[in-house]
Amino acid sequence: MNVVSIIRDRGQLTIPDSIRKMVGWITPMSAVSISVVKADEIVIKPHIQRVDWDKIWEGIRKARSIHGKGKGSALKFIQQDRLSH
Repeated sequence: MNVVSIIRDRGQLTIPDSIRKMVGWITPMSAVSISVVKADEIVIKPHIQRVDWDKIWEGIRKARSIHGKGKGSALKFIQQDRLSH
């Protein structure tokens, strides 16, 4: 499909309804990756954030293993810290 659209002030481009209906990932506030392939070609793709879930879960396990020594629990410390800001 080929559709003509106009680039407005500040470089804003509205993707036409006919294109948005064809691809489900184009939604309001969706993140996209924009690449220049050639001097006369720009490609727009959905932005895919790669998450290292093993690293995240390891951090959660470490945080859960912390126990207070004589000064109370980590949970109480965090709650007090949040209330003080």
